[in-house]
Amino acid sequence: MIAEDGPNQTRAARLLLWVKAHKITSILLAVGAWLFIELALLPYGEIKRYQTTNPPETAFMKEHAQRARDEGKPFKKSQRWVLLRTIPKDAVNAVIVAEDGTFWSHEGFDWFEFKESMKRNLEEGRPARGASTITQQLVKNLFLSSSKNPLRKLKEWILTWYMERTLSKSRILELYLNVIEWGNGLYGIEAASQHYFGKSVSLLGRQECARLAAVIPSPRRFRADGDSRYVARRSRIILDRMAARGL
Repeated sequence: MIAEDGPNQTRAARLLLWVKAHKITSILLAVGAWLFIELALLPYGEIKRYQTTNPPETAFMKEHAQRARDEGKPFKKSQRWVLLRTIPKDAVNAVIVAEDGTFWSHEGFDWFEFKESMKRNLEEGRPARGASTITQQLVKNLFLSSSKNPLRKLKEWILTWYMERTLSKSRILELYLNVIEWGNGLYGIEAASQHYFGKSVSLLGRQECARLAAVIPSPRRFRADGDSRYVARRSRIILDRMAARGL
């Protein structure tokens, strides 16, 4: 005797027939469902917790440690957390004018810089100019990776939007200054200050603050206490920008 198909088997057969008849729609629905799940599982709760707690480790720290292990190289993390109010104004201003001049006024994205970046990159046919704000850089450091795939960028934009609406500007800046990389295994401005200048960040002079800000884009290539022409030139530009703004 042949058993009759149950209702579940009948529904499954109908679904399979529908999928075969609507392949493109099925693919779009599957991709949409996957994308919805990816975005729904983003670390919104962690961002909210960072209103009052500090992240023990960032995605970039984990990535750097794993890369060192893969290459058979030693990796030692150095980080010392400091409050924003203990960081000199010159250091804060130097980082802002170097990395995100409109930080205090934008809502996570600098659309003028984004437009200029796209224009230059298209003209040169390569990523010649970045446009990431401090908030975007912080999101990447805390939660994402250094890859440049479109999904990672979408996640970055959503988390940047959410972070700007969840954390104060001062808190975003405090997190940023304490977690970004300033050298191999060197994270945060206090550890950087101790490593390069042998003193706490609270004791840094204006020139030293500018030199720390100057190496943020390439922290493994340049040293804040080095004698490279790049660091000297970029730190002068930063100091000129600060002076022009009356900082």
